[in-house]
Amino acid sequence: MKKATLILVLVSTLTLVLVTVAPAGEVMDRILKKGELVVGITGNQPPLNAKTKSGKIIGFDADLAELIAANMGVKIKFASMPFAELLPAIEKGKVDMIISGMTMMPQRNLKVAFVGPYFVSGKGILTKAQHIAALQAADGLDKPDFKVAALKGSTSQLFVERTAPRAKLLTTANYDEAIDMLLQNKIDAVVADYPFCGFSAFRYRDKGLMAGKSKLTFEPLGIAVPEDTLLLNLGQNYLILLEGSGALKAVGERWFNDASWIKELP
Repeated sequence: MKKATLILVLVSTLTLVLVTVAPAGEVMDRILKKGELVVGITGNQPPLNAKTKSGKIIGFDADLAELIAANMGVKIKFASMPFAELLPAIEKGKVDMIISGMTMMPQRNLKVAFVGPYFVSGKGILTKAQHIAALQAADGLDKPDFKVAALKGSTSQLFVERTAPRAKLLTTANYDEAIDMLLQNKIDAVVADYPFCGFSAFRYRDKGLMAGKSKLTFEPLGIAVPEDTLLLNLGQNYLILLEGSGALKAVGERWFNDASWIKELP
């Protein structure tokens, strides 16, 4: 499979100066007064986040959100929505933060602040065995007869548009839709976060799905927060504590190295 060297973004905390900051503590006060942290999440990006058969949100992102809420002494509430609706939701004050496999990139950082990265991901390709040889050719995905799906409003969509302009791109509201099209041979490949591609190849291995063996991009995932310096500072400091204590690594190992939770999915 052709390995692209495209680096979409590397955002350090210094880029946060691009954001116009609201009065310190305004959003934090709102969260503490209602005793609830509302986190925007898709619930459809396993192993980062997913919904169980009972509708509960689980995954790496969910565990991180619950740790942050517990540290603030408030309850957690997940607001599940399509990925493309997450940023508008935080801008309108419908959610207090976003933890949903969102890459920190300048275009987004102009609208919201970011804490992180809490995980470094990259693009991957999910396909069927019969297409592997074609993807290993020099032009990879960039073929007029190739149909490729990507999540609407995501860096996966941007990746396909930039690196495979000749391919037919179909954007989906969620990953379930993309997987369904791939299984029904309506598309040839799905471009998505590398962990999701690996997870899906394992989950649907009996149906012939395969994932690329390497990441195609470098993408730091961050926690998107409103323009509140106090909330931003808390997030940064708490993430340092989670990383330094090894707690964040332990959460990652639970979701990336242990497949027992898959049985909870629909």
